Amino acid sequence: MDYTQTSFENESFDIIWVQHSLIMKKVVLIDGNRTPFLKSGGPYIDLMSYQLGQFAISGLLSKTGIEPGLIDKVIMGTVVANIKTANVARESALSAGIPNTTPCHTVSLACISANRAIVSGCLEIYGGQADIVVAGGVDNISDSPIGYKKGMRKKLFLAQKLRGFGDYLKFALSLRPSDFAPERPKVAEFSTNRVMGEDCDIMAASFGVSREEQDKFAVRSHQLAAKAWEAGHLAKEVAPVALSPKFKTIDRDNGFRGDSTMEKVARLRPAFDKKFGTLTAANSSFLTDGAAAVLLMSEDKAKELGLTPKAEVVDFVFTGQDLDTELLLGPAYAVGKLLSKNKMTFDDLDVIEFHEAFAGQILANIKALASDKFAKEKLGLDKAIGEVPMEKFNLWGGSLSLGHPFGATGARIMTTTANRLIHEDGKYGILAACAAGAHGHAMLIKKYEG
Repeated sequence: MDYTQTSFENESFDIIWVQHSLIMKKVVLIDGNRTPFLKSGGPYIDLMSYQLGQFAISGLLSKTGIEPGLIDKVIMGTVVANIKTANVARESALSAGIPNTTPCHTVSLACISANRAIVSGCLEIYGGQADIVVAGGVDNISDSPIGYKKGMRKKLFLAQKLRGFGDYLKFALSLRPSDFAPERPKVAEFSTNRVMGEDCDIMAASFGVSREEQDKFAVRSHQLAAKAWEAGHLAKEVAPVALSPKFKTIDRDNGFRGDSTMEKVARLRPAFDKKFGTLTAANSSFLTDGAAAVLLMSEDKAKELGLTPKAEVVDFVFTGQDLDTELLLGPAYAVGKLLSKNKMTFDDLDVIEFHEAFAGQILANIKALASDKFAKEKLGLDKAIGEVPMEKFNLWGGSLSLGHPFGATGARIMTTTANRLIHEDGKYGILAACAAGAHGHAMLIKKYEG
């Protein structure tokens, strides 16, 4: 048995501390499940986020056969939070049949919220705080809370103290028509006040990514998604949902377009920078509603329950970059850091899955990873990480075609990476994503071999 001995000294006494060396539990992925990802403003418009979370979790429970009472923790990510269900993980879990004795908490880290939830679950298992964790995320953009502007909110808050007819009359007379104008939601970076598409336009231009390159990648994503659905790959990751009152079954995503062509997407005008921009509705991900969840376990617990894992979590990193020029460059930083840390290259990987916020974002990150200059100046390496092998990259489509519920995408990508490793008989897979706030995430997983 290994021991660690540390001596602490101060003016009055010495302390000798002896403890067992930390033995990390192996974290494995049993399986993943998600709802169909649907364009916002569609069939999920009458639902709240927790209901989508319920569908994802209940589908996961059904798929894996795990007893709800065995789950130690539920952790869900979200971005567009509803104040009525601030801890959406709790409401999702309870409505999915998980007992109230199971603690649940919600995390938020923009587009990598599910990734953060999954890593939090891994850390709970590593630390011995849990053996079985459900982690993932949810967002229902169709149910985005829309409030009043600050002036009206202040008036309404102070109105709680009103007493008597005179106070109410004075309050009513203070109101102006402009007070009732809603504050429209805006997906913008708080520190720069730029929407993400504007930042991506700037980044694509700085990396020399052309409109034609972006359109070509977008068409690729849509066509690969259609092929993956037709081949039955994605159906294995999605649990159908039936919505009242007619309970018509929804069993697939509705954003991918298998008939996409360069000629069709080339007709679209720039969506953000109307004069010089290269981003369009076709080569940008669309607002999406959906939820996804994964079942994580310690290897020992999986063996005890007779479950066969799909993959093992090897390592993960989170990064932060410059908000003004590198908002969406997280995958290049995170993948570079993770591969160099594990002394690996793209040649060692069989499956590569990146979140596709925009085609321009993907292509800029790919160029950064292949750049010696970027490696030396930004990653502190002697040479570039390397050219991303596209024959391994996002072969079942991505966020551009399948959709991107902000809080859920990380769980979708993890599930797909594991399923592709099994289907393609690979060994190692990497998944990565960018996020608002100039964050990045990457995770290395390995096909489970027992």
